Amino acid sequence: MRLPRPVYGLYERRLAATLSHESVPRHVGVILDGNRRWARSFGESTATGHRRGADKIAEFLGWSEDQGVEVVTLWMLSTDNLSRSQEELSALLDIIEDAVRDLADSGRWRLRVMGRLDLLPERLTAALREAQQRTASVDGLQVNVAIGYGGRHEIADAVRSYLREQAAAGARLQDLAENLDVEHIEEHLYTKGQPDPELVIRTSGEQRLGGFLLWQSAHSEFYFCEAYWPDFRRVDYLRALRAYSQRERRLGR
Repeated sequence: MRLPRPVYGLYERRLAATLSHESVPRHVGVILDGNRRWARSFGESTATGHRRGADKIAEFLGWSEDQGVEVVTLWMLSTDNLSRSQEELSALLDIIEDAVRDLADSGRWRLRVMGRLDLLPERLTAALREAQQRTASVDGLQVNVAIGYGGRHEIADAVRSYLREQAAAGARLQDLAENLDVEHIEEHLYTKGQPDPELVIRTSGEQRLGGFLLWQSAHSEFYFCEAYWPDFRRVDYLRALRAYSQRERRLGR
């Protein structure tokens, strides 16, 4: 049951007032889930659901800026999603291309593209790289767009990158096997140079990661929201941040 608009606005302001800058996560990861189910609930097409989900992104990033979040990672397309029907996938890729271009056009956010771009159409890959390059000097919220992304693929890519780097330097396989450690993998992840996500949000009521940021989320807090992504509101975000602030993060200590 939704609150009347004036009461809702008051509740939202009070909720925001309970959050301190010190309790806000530096990096928030988001699994944008539920676009298709949202569309079905209204008798709309799948493409309409994806479009409405894309329209929500800029609003969410604005909320993140307001709260002082430094990095946001948006999981827009998984490697598993690439097996969807050609009709749905073609429309979805066009929507993603438009969404990323719009984010770049805003000039507000520094984009980083994450994922197996070699699995995507060349036109989309070129558009994504152009958006990343065009925003490289933006001094603002860092936004990772995970497209054609899978956590296992990322770890495999990181190991592959490390081995290639060491092979080029003349390292022997035996030496690599003996010396390989956690930091060597971390230095070759898609998110290298960024803090790991302290908070991971998944919408639509599903309570699993599905392969999202498998390495980086080792110490993340998880928040599962019932709302479909197109219906995700600022108050839902504030509730997630409040839940995060109330958890005791001992990190094994």
